[in-house]
Amino acid sequence: MSFTVRILPRWLVFLLDLFLVCFCLFLSRMLKFNFNWDNLGVGLKFMMSVVLVLNAILFYVFKSYAGIVRYTNLEDTSRLVMVNAIAAFFYLVLNIFVLKSGNYFTLQIVAINFFITSFVIISYRLAVRYCFNFYKSLSYGGVKVQKKKVVVYDTSADGLHIKKVMNSLPDGDMQVVAFLDDSFSTAGKLLEGIPIFGTHESSLAKLSAEGVEILILANKQMETGKLNELVDNCLTHGIKIQQVPAMRDWLNGKLDTQQLQNINIEDLLEREVIKIHNEAIYSELKGKKILVTGAAGSIGSELVRQLLNYRPSVVIMCDKAETPMHEFLLEITEKHKNANIIPYLGDICDKQRMEHLFEVYNPQIVFHAAAYKHVPLMEDNPSIAVLNNVLGTKTLAELAAANGVEKFVMVSTDKAVNPTNVMGASKRIAEIFTQSFFRHISDGDGGDNTNVTKFVTTRFGNVLGSNGSVIPRFKKQIEKGGPITVTHPEITRYFMTIPEACLLVIEAGVMGQGGEIFVFDMGKPIKIADLARKVIKLSGKEPDRDIQIVYTGLRPGEKLFEELLSSAENSKPTYHEKILIADVRQYDFAVVEKKMNKLINSARQHYTLETVSLMKDLVPEFVSNNSIYEKVNVKQK
Repeated sequence: MSFTVRILPRWLVFLLDLFLVCFCLFLSRMLKFNFNWDNLGVGLKFMMSVVLVLNAILFYVFKSYAGIVRYTNLEDTSRLVMVNAIAAFFYLVLNIFVLKSGNYFTLQIVAINFFITSFVIISYRLAVRYCFNFYKSLSYGGVKVQKKKVVVYDTSADGLHIKKVMNSLPDGDMQVVAFLDDSFSTAGKLLEGIPIFGTHESSLAKLSAEGVEILILANKQMETGKLNELVDNCLTHGIKIQQVPAMRDWLNGKLDTQQLQNINIEDLLEREVIKIHNEAIYSELKGKKILVTGAAGSIGSELVRQLLNYRPSVVIMCDKAETPMHEFLLEITEKHKNANIIPYLGDICDKQRMEHLFEVYNPQIVFHAAAYKHVPLMEDNPSIAVLNNVLGTKTLAELAAANGVEKFVMVSTDKAVNPTNVMGASKRIAEIFTQSFFRHISDGDGGDNTNVTKFVTTRFGNVLGSNGSVIPRFKKQIEKGGPITVTHPEITRYFMTIPEACLLVIEAGVMGQGGEIFVFDMGKPIKIADLARKVIKLSGKEPDRDIQIVYTGLRPGEKLFEELLSSAENSKPTYHEKILIADVRQYDFAVVEKKMNKLINSARQHYTLETVSLMKDLVPEFVSNNSIYEKVNVKQK
């Protein structure tokens, strides 16, 4: 048999409070006169009348009766104490200045009455709350509901708030049984009757042995190293990690256990995020007309989001993918209602369409993020890689210079260093062209590059969460029950987040003075197999038991390790210790242009082996790996 817990009408709570304050006055008088019934009745009716009227007014003004009794909290009790204090003050004022008598609201009676009234009114509310919580802990038939034991990381106000919300959810299936804190000053203490543990492994082992299943992160402002250590220790002892969404994302301002989110692997990137604090970015971009190619892609779309924060006069978003462009346009116009945004559908290889873009909108800064990037696809279609990544860059670069663009920032990749695949080689050729082209137009201006377009390049590794990247693929494979596929147990890659990568690209646009290739200290490379195991554990499953990891072998053109600098390259420092400039080989533009035209003509004819051979002629360090193009020999000249 089930019972419905009803909320008491507010008028009934109001009357009950009035009854209790009268009873407390009666009890106070009894204590004052040592239970002498002869003196007790003197003036009692008058005093009761005053208490009823005054407290009725105060209860109504401060709405002390309006709160739901079974959810009484510190704010409710504070309000009741304040009402009693104000009432006590009025009693004394009335006795001294109006009644002028020592038989009514004496100081002793008022003081006794204040403490008794506060105790009784608050205690009955807390008693109701306790009974309700006890009732909640029983299911139909009197069987106790089994709840998951959870711990909350952080003993600050955020952690305490999460504990209160979790433990007071009417239909919650979780119970906070402990706090975690890495401060030695709090470990071993109690917070609202709940023990506080340290974050060391022995504490987590003890909590796991006591049946704790989940750790909830209430504080998102953790150092990456500390977060990784905590997560690793939890996963070792079978404790799942979840985090609370931002309060603005709570449903109807309330938190539900269904809203808890699994921690993202991006949050566990095993290095500190490179932070840029260059005020010159704002002054450089404010009021400018900016073109972003590949604007519907992962990098391009994030570039647009960040660029809008610097208040450019207009952002032209160029992409040939109609549906992604439409979806991104809906998102960006909703978030930036007053921003001047122009969607422009066009292929960067279509010279006439690009000429129209530059003639109509006359951009002052270009961020070139459009590129084909998937190694296996480009290995199978080398002519398309050349046409999009090489010809497209060449077309945009020449138009930028012809139309007086101030800066041209190209997004490159670490796969352009000692390339072993067509995609990386195509990006390296694009780097070579923009650098040699910049020197050519600078020399043609008498060595004064003040008024010529400044071409700069950024190189970075893999981007977590980008379209087609390894993390979304792993998550989809886990949703299907596995297996997770990894090409090789020793394959490693550098990683950075999309927002960080785009911030660095923007910074390069401001810092660059032309001809530089910016590379970034990306920390330690990460083994893809280790990344796969961590993603599996974060999903609450066990590698090689719940989800298998299958090694499929290196794909054509793929190499085990990526590099940010080739063996023949050195680097120069910049103002930021983690941003370097690659000191790369210089190329003669006339030679580069001649070879590139020959390469592009071959690509237009879709001659596969000839196209790859010409790429290797332009980039001698391009040595195919695990590919049919290993047989393509380059004549050494």
